[in-house]
Amino acid sequence: MAGPRAPLHRRPCGRRPAARPDRRLLGRRERRDLHHRKLRKVEGLHFRRDATDSDSEAALDGDLEALAALRGMYAFVVAHPDGRVIAVRDPLGVKPLYWAHSGGAVYFASELAAFPESMRGAVEDFPPGFRWTPDEGLVRFRELHIGGEFVASKDEARTAIRDTLVTAVRRRMMADVPVGVFLSGGLDSSLVAAIMARYADDVPGPIHSFAAGTAGSSDLAAARRVAEHLGLTHHERIYDADEVVAVLPEVVTSIESYEPSLVRSAVPNYLLAETTAETVKVVLTGEGADELFACYAHYRDIDEAHDLADELRRGISGLHNLNLQRCDRVTMAHGLEARVPFLDRDLVNLAGRIPIEWRLPGELGQEKALLREAFTGWLPDDLLWRPKEQFGDGSGTADVMTERAAHLVPEDDWADERVAGLPAPRTREELAYQRMFATRLAGVNSHVLGRFATA
Repeated sequence: MAGPRAPLHRRPCGRRPAARPDRRLLGRRERRDLHHRKLRKVEGLHFRRDATDSDSEAALDGDLEALAALRGMYAFVVAHPDGRVIAVRDPLGVKPLYWAHSGGAVYFASELAAFPESMRGAVEDFPPGFRWTPDEGLVRFRELHIGGEFVASKDEARTAIRDTLVTAVRRRMMADVPVGVFLSGGLDSSLVAAIMARYADDVPGPIHSFAAGTAGSSDLAAARRVAEHLGLTHHERIYDADEVVAVLPEVVTSIESYEPSLVRSAVPNYLLAETTAETVKVVLTGEGADELFACYAHYRDIDEAHDLADELRRGISGLHNLNLQRCDRVTMAHGLEARVPFLDRDLVNLAGRIPIEWRLPGELGQEKALLREAFTGWLPDDLLWRPKEQFGDGSGTADVMTERAAHLVPEDDWADERVAGLPAPRTREELAYQRMFATRLAGVNSHVLGRFATA
């Protein structure tokens, strides 16, 4: 039997933390001016002064030199009445954009499925941080990683992390409607929720939090505690194994990937987004913190600091067709806008200036210690220092999916099977997802798709 589709609404519990003395540092009017309104006032960027009040129009109306000043997530193609065309994608690739050259024309779309099957073999991922015009071709307009002096001390690093993340969250709370937060009960989403609760006056209505998982899962329990402590209006989506299996084809089609790790985390995200969209249309997430602060276990196996720095840069640069692709697709499938404050360009640049050894745990240490220390007192210690769990694990979904998805494929000789145009499957589970992928996305060249090192 499928789990309940309607969210379990929980009334606000506990007291909202008192505002810090610096609350007026970034008032509501000033905060809004940090975005498109401020851009319109910058001399030399040639934004039209009589445009509408839409933030999107600020991006569409600026000249080519204004692109580097844009902040946030975007991908757009603009065709002007005089025949000029420009295509642009944000430096992190938070928003998707694909293109294909065929028959002397150039085609663009935000999804692979939008291209006819006959053209899919020519489809490429439009590179993040680039613009394209017919005259100039591809031109990088902004580097993702910008160098600078290393932060001098851990105290300075903690202060900078806290201030920069607070500002990044508040920038993304800009809305004329209630906003929410995906709350897994892990560190990253809990910190975003804590900042939103402290600055709740920045948005209309209460702060809504949303969690998903199987009954009794650790993520649901931890998220409940965080929401109660912060006084959030909390919602839960509880599902069972049958619902997980039933929704798998939709999820694989939505994220346009058969990567097992991505699918495992996408299922709870997809169900969570479905529930969230019934209440709010804008939600903040904790995406990107693991890559910025070297959370993954395999980072400990890299001995040389410069090698680790290179690996972290690759991890951030590769988010666009892995975790960010999953985040964008499962939310937009339900008309929900997901915002990613940890990937604010100021925080990405700050992380790059924090010495590698400060971001790594010791042999017995906790991951992301510097980030946790930066927010001492914002959450109870047991929540602030809760060990990391992958979303699929904490939500109780991963084991169910591994077992049930594998059963969709006969056990005998599965390793010898191939899906046309796709690489050899690494597991029975991956083969099951490849078959779902090929049913609706036949012809896609596999090099467009991101893959993790292990399945």
